[in-house]
Amino acid sequence: MNTYEPVIGLEVHVQLGTRTKAFCGCSTEFGAKPNSHVCPVCLGLPGTLPVLNKTAFNFAIKVGLALNCRVQEYTKFDRKHYYYPDLPKNYQISQYDLPVAKGGFLEIELEGSLIRIGITRVHLEEDAGKLIHKPDASLVDLNRAGIPLLEVVSEPDIHSASEAYEYLSSLKSIIKYLDVSDCDMEKGSLRCDANISIRPKGQTQLGVKTELKNMNSFKGVKDALEFEIQRQGSVLEAGGSIIQETRLWDAQEGKTYIMRTKEEAKDYRYFPEPDLPPYIVTKEQIEESAKSIPELPQQKSLRFQQEYGLLKYDAGILVSDKQDGSYAEECLKNYPGANKKLIVNWLIGPLLSVANTRGKRIWELGVSPAGLIELTGYLDRREISNLTAKTVLTEMIETKKAPSVIIKEKNLLQISDTASLETVVADVLKENADVAQEYRGGKCSALMFLVGQAMKKSNGKANPKLMQELLKRRLADA
Repeated sequence: MNTYEPVIGLEVHVQLGTRTKAFCGCSTEFGAKPNSHVCPVCLGLPGTLPVLNKTAFNFAIKVGLALNCRVQEYTKFDRKHYYYPDLPKNYQISQYDLPVAKGGFLEIELEGSLIRIGITRVHLEEDAGKLIHKPDASLVDLNRAGIPLLEVVSEPDIHSASEAYEYLSSLKSIIKYLDVSDCDMEKGSLRCDANISIRPKGQTQLGVKTELKNMNSFKGVKDALEFEIQRQGSVLEAGGSIIQETRLWDAQEGKTYIMRTKEEAKDYRYFPEPDLPPYIVTKEQIEESAKSIPELPQQKSLRFQQEYGLLKYDAGILVSDKQDGSYAEECLKNYPGANKKLIVNWLIGPLLSVANTRGKRIWELGVSPAGLIELTGYLDRREISNLTAKTVLTEMIETKKAPSVIIKEKNLLQISDTASLETVVADVLKENADVAQEYRGGKCSALMFLVGQAMKKSNGKANPKLMQELLKRRLADA
């Protein structure tokens, strides 16, 4: 199998976060009663005319620029014909030969290597409705029909499932930074199809491709690609041939299944949309859009490394989400001293862990940057233990109280008074004389047992480092 090289191209559909649909005034609100956000235009009734959503068009320009594309100064819409119950007009308003933007790239980092993946095109189109299949019938909800979609098509520059995963993660992060979509895959705001073929290593000619659909997460895309690479390799090694087809990914079984043989683009019978004029994008419009692009994840990561002395890995985690990046910057900016290691460790450690467990982002936990800085201050001064700090963090999330209030109410400050701890040490050594003797005989692990007993006796409030030092000193003196 190692004699073959995968060649992968991805088609990502992004539902744009506009208040109204692409070509009419219907609401794009998610979760409404079926077929309640429809009108004669998005239902494709005779005599209706589409009107382009200006915000959606500007969003498309913005994404194109962020992906290093060339924005077309002359662009138009086309009709793409096919017949499905969820497309009431029997055609989709899309873009074919003159998309909004094309010829860009996205750089990803994998295992220390920088990989540039070409962006073929970024084009605007309308979404279809949603089919709900039942045992005896299929229902259609047309609320989604006409919602503006942005399709980002990559070049076949991806050569592993891991590269595809990193590309999708980077693309999603950029789009969220631009505030043009929530990229919520559960709501269908971000969907991905993959084209994959394999060829003998060293060969330049592309193999026969298979299109993969029904992948509902980035992990699903990765798993489906890994399966398909193995499947195609096994077929070729057995002397068979790959046929061009569309296959569905079944996450439960971990397999792909044939859906249909692939139609060629000519079957869609594209022709220019007669109800929409061509659009001229001025240089002033492009410049205005360029000015509205914020600092993007890769730029922010590099700045965090240079400005705050962060490691590349840590910076990458903190900037993956726009709001998390802003939250982290507030913490880093206001944390006293040049060494930011403790606050960074808490941002990407306990705080991120709790956020992941609760299905939230860091900024959604309700812990203010000032509160986190205050909490880590207690740790830095060794006034509370790491375990106690995690308990305080949970309490901060639940009650929204300041760390100082929680620590005072629960009497959580560590005992660092040597005289008080000497009494605890004496009691522990007296009660565990046999274990103390084992330590003196060379059994090093016995010390940690004694530390544990001392912490228990102090109700977890003793400074563990100081306790260990006192125990060592008493054991050596005996």
